[in-house]
Amino acid sequence: MVTFQEISPADFFYRNRDIAGFTNPSRAVFVSIREIVENSLDSADQISVSPEVYVRLTEEEGQPSTESGNGVYRLMVMDNGSGIAPRHIPSAFGQVLFGSNYKLKQARGTFGLGGKMSILYGQITTHKPVIIKSSTGGNKVYEFKMMIDIQRNRPVIMDRKTRRNKENWRGTIVEYSLEGDYYRAMSKILEYLKQTALLTPYADIKFVDPKGRLYMFNKVTNKMPPPPTETLAHPYGVDVETLQRLIRVTTSKNLIDFMRKHFHRVGQGTSLSFLDFAEFVRTPDPKRLNPDLLTQLVETNNKSQKYRNLFGRLDEKKLTPLLKKTKAHNMADFLSDIFPKIDRSKILRLLASSGLVRSKNPKKLKPPEIVKLVRMMKKYTDFLPPDASCLSPLGEDLLRAGILKELKPDFVAVSQRKPSTYAGHPFIIETAIAYGGNIPKKDDIVVYRFANKIPLLYDEASDVSVRVIRSINWRRYKVASGMPIAILVHLCSTKVPYKTVGKEFIADRPEVKTEILNGIREVARRLQTFLAKREHVAKEKKRLTVFAKYLPKIARFSADLAEKSETPNIELLLKSVRKYDEEGN
Repeated sequence: MVTFQEISPADFFYRNRDIAGFTNPSRAVFVSIREIVENSLDSADQISVSPEVYVRLTEEEGQPSTESGNGVYRLMVMDNGSGIAPRHIPSAFGQVLFGSNYKLKQARGTFGLGGKMSILYGQITTHKPVIIKSSTGGNKVYEFKMMIDIQRNRPVIMDRKTRRNKENWRGTIVEYSLEGDYYRAMSKILEYLKQTALLTPYADIKFVDPKGRLYMFNKVTNKMPPPPTETLAHPYGVDVETLQRLIRVTTSKNLIDFMRKHFHRVGQGTSLSFLDFAEFVRTPDPKRLNPDLLTQLVETNNKSQKYRNLFGRLDEKKLTPLLKKTKAHNMADFLSDIFPKIDRSKILRLLASSGLVRSKNPKKLKPPEIVKLVRMMKKYTDFLPPDASCLSPLGEDLLRAGILKELKPDFVAVSQRKPSTYAGHPFIIETAIAYGGNIPKKDDIVVYRFANKIPLLYDEASDVSVRVIRSINWRRYKVASGMPIAILVHLCSTKVPYKTVGKEFIADRPEVKTEILNGIREVARRLQTFLAKREHVAKEKKRLTVFAKYLPKIARFSADLAEKSETPNIELLLKSVRKYDEEGN
């Protein structure tokens, strides 16, 4: 007999932790540190404070080795972020898929999953509670000791304390035990911290490993990128379910207002034009137009300078016979016939201002009408693209500062592309290329991949950036195998097209792929100029070095041959040699 069972989100991820990145003990340590650190950085970014993150991983004393030979560690992460209100602390750390990131703006976290999965992993491998301390800077610090009820997806508070906040401390401390293999994960963890420091040059990050070694990644600037602002859904990015949710909460009485209030970059004119295109607005039949409405139309036009500039002064006496003769079935078509050179959207605005446009109450839309409205949104081509205020790209100055700090290259070029969109989601691509310095010489180019400031370290071959880089003919940019070259690609978006919830590689969406390609080409051209100049300088230097060696002798010989006491002035030529020497250095 078949039996059916319902499981909670926490239970689902407990059974399928591999899809969240917890595939083995070494990767589990790496993902745990990464998720808690990302939450800390987000927390500081939200209040525009330079992040200070302290991470300590220690081996627990007296813990026997596990059967697999892995160790048991105590992870502690402390930040100076916004802190969390006490009523939200239990759910924020003890309820899977509960979080503050389900808003339309750029954030490192996406699913409200990573931090809780780390704590859940610690619980199922050590059966020890997590300790959370947090304060929003008020006069109290709240401490919770708790575990997760996996079957019910609820926090279980075991102890709660409150103490006075004498130092006015603000931030959050997360501390829990987990099983893992730090020594196998060490290189990835240090690489992750280095790349995080590269893209957040305004953050102080300290890490103490189980051997007691301190790794410091100090900030080089106090300047921070502007924080993102929450935005509305863009019409190209909604589906039927999203539209139904908006309809349930709206207070708008008609579709014109509904579109204007709930969608990004949709004003009165765009709303009218779209609903007219989608056949969701009605204007009266001109042959049956009420005389009062005609008077209203004429008065609205004649009182407004804006409309008078478009339509001139309207006259009821002239319009009345035209209304009787017209073959148009609605007022929008009627006015379009009379004023063929005026855009239809402006005609609709005049009619709407005159109270002659009607649209349905969104709450009274039938299911087929909702589906039709969504489909027409995809077909309408005149919606404005989303603006980038909901994004927080690093900017060229901060990107350059981070690269100079961590890689110390001989040459660096950075580029920030203009905002673009895919499926209604805005995104910005930032690219950089660096040469020399601490970049290792490899047969292949070193690639640093970031998504919403998160370093992506695994599954490189599946990422769109790597595919784009491999598709480029680098010889045309004078790049040869073995050169110390690094390329950085950073994608900022309200919705990063990850292929998995493990957030390790980005899908190759055509719009994203094109922007990455153009961004890399832009910085590659600047590298080409640098390498060409460097090659030219090397050739000239070699040529003039020969001159410098023999010129004095030639000058002396020439003077002797001409029986002159003074040798020719060769200083100008020697200056050229010195000039190339300086450029070469």
